[in-house]
Amino acid sequence: MIAITGVSLLAGGSTHEHITHVQWLDTDNGKTSRPTVATMISYAEQGNALYVGGEDGWNAVQVVRPAGRAPYLRSVKDNTPTDNLLYLPRF
Repeated sequence: MIAITGVSLLAGGSTHEHITHVQWLDTDNGKTSRPTVATMISYAEQGNALYVGGEDGWNAVQVVRPAGRAPYLRSVKDNTPTDNLLYLPRF
């Protein structure tokens, strides 16, 4: 499982749209990386699942594609958006 464990945001940014990089852990083999959000969006759109932990357990991470704006990542639990990505440690 790919678990997102940290995020980097644009200077002064505070929302999901400002996340530029994520840190992840492959729980199957212990590998970690810090790719760009664009790389992770491509990875997710190839059918790979991403998750982030939260107080309510594991939350899926999905690609959001708002009209006229750049795509971004956001976590969801039971089809409800969550802010778990924004609660992660910064790097």
